[in-house]
Amino acid sequence: MSSKNKKFTPVQQEYQALAKKHEPKRPLLMNCLKAFLVGGLICIIGQAIQEMFVHWAGFDEKKASNPTVAVMIMLSVILTSLGVYDKIAQWAGAGSAVPVTGFANTMSSAAIEHRSEGLVLGVGGKMFKISGPVIVFGVVAAFVVGIVHLIFNPDAVGGGH
Repeated sequence: MSSKNKKFTPVQQEYQALAKKHEPKRPLLMNCLKAFLVGGLICIIGQAIQEMFVHWAGFDEKKASNPTVAVMIMLSVILTSLGVYDKIAQWAGAGSAVPVTGFANTMSSAAIEHRSEGLVLGVGGKMFKISGPVIVFGVVAAFVVGIVHLIFNPDAVGGGH
């Protein structure tokens, strides 16, 4: 008996056991395959866009990365506003959570959902409800990694003469 079931009465525990017994098995391998395919496809599209910037716009690979990210964000927001990204996410699961497009989807879907509450309190306030902790964690993690890098590699900023 798990600690979670200890909070239930014996009848509730019996019901929980019966419900678990009849719960359909999740197709784990198929879900992983779908996530891999969609996540990989998103990455291939991003790579193709970067190659277009390199070959047709004259960017080098490093300079092509910023406009590539901007285009991927724009595509994600457009697909989210049309309701397509959510259908992809339902089918692919975690595969649609590739960092740039998944993050853009999270922010834009929250903004779209709460637009009736106004620009400031609705769109501006609610779109950071889910993504705000991610931004904070990213900033704090970058700060900590930067400090650790500075401690172990002081020559990186010219301070270790």
